[in-house]
Formats: sequence, C-alpha cells, structure tokens
Amino acid sequence: MAAALRAGLLGVGMMGRHHARVLREIDGVDLVAIADPGGDPHGVAGELPVLPDIEALIGAGIDIAVVAVPTRFHEDAALKLAAAGVHTLVEKPIAETVPAGRRMVEAFASAGLVGAVGHIERFNPALQQLRRRLEAGDLGNVYQIATRRQGPFPSRIADVGVAKDLASHDVDLTAWVAQSEYVNVFAQTTFKSGRDHEDMIAITGRLASGVIVNHLVNWLSPMKERMTIVTGEKGAFVADTATGDLTFYANGTIPLEWESVSSFRGVSEGDVTRYAFAKREPLRVEHEAFRDAVLGLPSDVVTMEQGLRTLAVVEAALASAGSGGSVVP
Repeated sequence: MAAALRAGLLGVGMMGRHHARVLREIDGVDLVAIADPGGDPHGVAGELPVLPDIEALIGAGIDIAVVAVPTRFHEDAALKLAAAGVHTLVEKPIAETVPAGRRMVEAFASAGLVGAVGHIERFNPALQQLRRRLEAGDLGNVYQIATRRQGPFPSRIADVGVAKDLASHDVDLTAWVAQSEYVNVFAQTTFKSGRDHEDMIAITGRLASGVIVNHLVNWLSPMKERMTIVTGEKGAFVADTATGDLTFYANGTIPLEWESVSSFRGVSEGDVTRYAFAKREPLRVEHEAFRDAVLGLPSDVVTMEQGLRTLAVVEAALASAGSGGSVVP
C-alpha cells in the first residue's frame, strides 16, 4: 500500500480547526505539521508543535498543504508552497485580488502541481444531488438560478467584505451547477456596519447558456439562510445547503378549473418531492477530492483556475456596484 500523504496545515483559526479534524480522519493522509503565527487558540494541535510560519511548515517535509489564513496572506503562502513542490488547497477566495490569484494559478501550473480552492458548497450533498438531477434532465431546460445567503455578522472576518466572503460561494456553485460561466453582472452594495467593506450585496447576471441569475447576500440578517433555487422547464429545485435537503416542485399536469386563480399563474402547482439521500460532511468530501486529485485519480476538485474565475466575477460585481453599470467579468 502506498504511503500516506504527509499533510501540513497553515492556520488553525475558526476554519483551520475543522481542517485539522478532517485531515486526521480521512484515509491516505497524515497530518504531520501545523503552523500558525498566532498560536493554537482552539487547542487542535494535540501532540504536534505549532510552527511559527510557512517556511517551518515546508521544512517539515510535507506532500500537501491546506492554507486557512486570512485572504491577504494566501498568495505569499501559496507561491512558497508551489516553489517547494507542495500540492495545495487554499481556502476561498483564492486571493485578495485577481492579479494575485493569477500568479498563484501560473505558479502551480508551471510546477505541475495540484492547486485547489476551498469552495466547500460544491460538496454539499444537496447541491451534489441537484447537479446530478440536472445532468439527468429532471428539470429540462434551466431558466433561472437564484440564491439567498444571509445571516448575522461574523466578527472573525476582517479583511474582506460580504462579496468575497460569502457571495463567492454562490458564484462558484451557480457556475458549477449550471456548467456555464458568467457573461455579465450588475450589483448594488450597502455599508451599514461601520466597516470599510460592504456588508450587503445584490447581484443579477446572465450565464453563457442564457440562464439568468440572482444572488442576495448579506451578514446583516438575524436569521441564517442558505438557499439555492433552480427554476426550469419542468418545475423548480430548492436546495437548502444549511440542512443538506433537496426538494423538487413539479409543474402541475392537472388543469386548473378556478378561473380567477389560473389567470395569475404561468404554471400550475404539481407534486412536491423531498429526496432522501446520504448526507456526508462537505468538508470531508472536499478533502477526499483534493487527495484523489493529488493521487491522479478522478476528482471534481475546485481548481485554482476555477477559483480565479469566481474571484473575477465577484470583483466585476463590486466594480458594477461602484460604477452603476453592468460589467463583463
């Protein structure tokens, strides 16, 4: 049996602690080194020493790395890991700016290494099931994809606004579910929490396939909502990624006899089906996809190229909010 991949983790904050747990759980990977200049606030290192920086992490002789530090540090860490020949999974967004992300993409491509981005929503069981059903033709032609991602302000996020922190999830999952790229976006933002970054964004746009999209994202809501609604020829799928549930609302086949109601509806209400399927932890599935990509096995890992495209769309949305016009990513 092949030796397990030696894994290093940079950053053991709110997200890094979960990466540490999963890296210890999956087959074929050994977590052998942890680095964080801020120490180990959640006590996840166990018997491992907490190394001071990326250089020390690389010095531990690792095969793969996970970067879970603030976004502004992604580029520096990733370029050093690429130079050292280490396959790397970087938390989303890929980088603070598109040029920084492009340098990361080029570094890993030229080194022949796997570079991946942690867009975890792709691995949510509801969205995995949704994509399979769309590919099978269960919805027919897709017309619209709308998402809502709302919740309280996360005090742990200080270096980016809600667009790069949260809307990047919706941009990535929408392009992936539809298997089509964004061709234009229009957005509006608000700044209500006294920070330099936006805390609410509304994005509309269109994909190359003709699908229209809409994203409502904020961290000013007292309730938490994670919804993706795909409307098409045969009805609508509703994925709740907070619970991993997927429901299908079919167009009705029974003619409406209540004239005053039917005149207000383009389609009638049909059967509602809530699917039952296995619900595995998305972070674990993400790590298994990264491991398989490194081993040269079939994998649907989020590549750095895809992560860069997502960042470009988000930056286009922010540019639109500033200019007041539609922007081509």
